[in-house]
Amino acid sequence: MVKPRKKRNVLYPPGMDYFTPHGYRPLKKINEVILTIDEYESIRLADHVNLKQEDAAKRMNISRPTFTRLVDSARKKIADAMVNGKVIRIEGGNYIFLRNRMRCVACGNIWDTVASSKDELCPVCNSENIEDLGRRFGRGRSYRHGSERKH
Repeated sequence: MVKPRKKRNVLYPPGMDYFTPHGYRPLKKINEVILTIDEYESIRLADHVNLKQEDAAKRMNISRPTFTRLVDSARKKIADAMVNGKVIRIEGGNYIFLRNRMRCVACGNIWDTVASSKDELCPVCNSENIEDLGRRFGRGRSYRHGSERKH
């Protein structure tokens, strides 16, 4: 019997769900690469935050070999998109958000929060017109309330 996959810890949702080349003209659906949210997190931790693989794997609550497979897969997909001019779409995967992100529709400000709140105002312009980025990825209720671990 196959062992069920553990959900991978992702600190917060990506700020976007598509990344397109300049001057992109959609021809077919085949011109896109799907990067899962857990692959996105592996790239964020390894290449943006510059963590060692062991430390990054601990943050994601997975083994180091699993982390290596994730980051290798993500890098191949990103290279394919760059070399062949494909769109990168971020979606899917087996994950849980530890925190959430909100975006102000009025001014474009993005900020991190521990949970989702409909009563939240933009800290920059005080607008009520905000978007819950966690809900965009279909995991709006998966935050670990009270998780104040430093990353």
